[in-house]
Amino acid sequence: MKKQSNKNIKIQPLADRVLVKPEENSDEKSPSGIIIPDTAQKEKPERGEVIAVGPGKRGDDNELIPVGVKVGDTVMFSKYGYDEVKIGEEEYYIINESNILAIIK
Repeated sequence: MKKQSNKNIKIQPLADRVLVKPEENSDEKSPSGIIIPDTAQKEKPERGEVIAVGPGKRGDDNELIPVGVKVGDTVMFSKYGYDEVKIGEEEYYIINESNILAIIK
């Protein structure tokens, strides 16, 4: 049996789910110069880049309602509104569109 390399793995979220690569929290100071304690830095990020988008969900009339974000968007999302998945060594979040709060422009 052949071992499949992680580079060949493709993820297609279902329904109105979105695959997001979370941003890394690496800064020790805020842009205004406030020092951020280690405990706050270790919290899960609440923003990231959209990597893949599902086709959307079906409405009551069975019409497809497309997802409102696209690949490449930077989004803010609910702090606990996602599922963590690991693909190879990379960590991603799968988020329902309803848990995405905003697109950062």
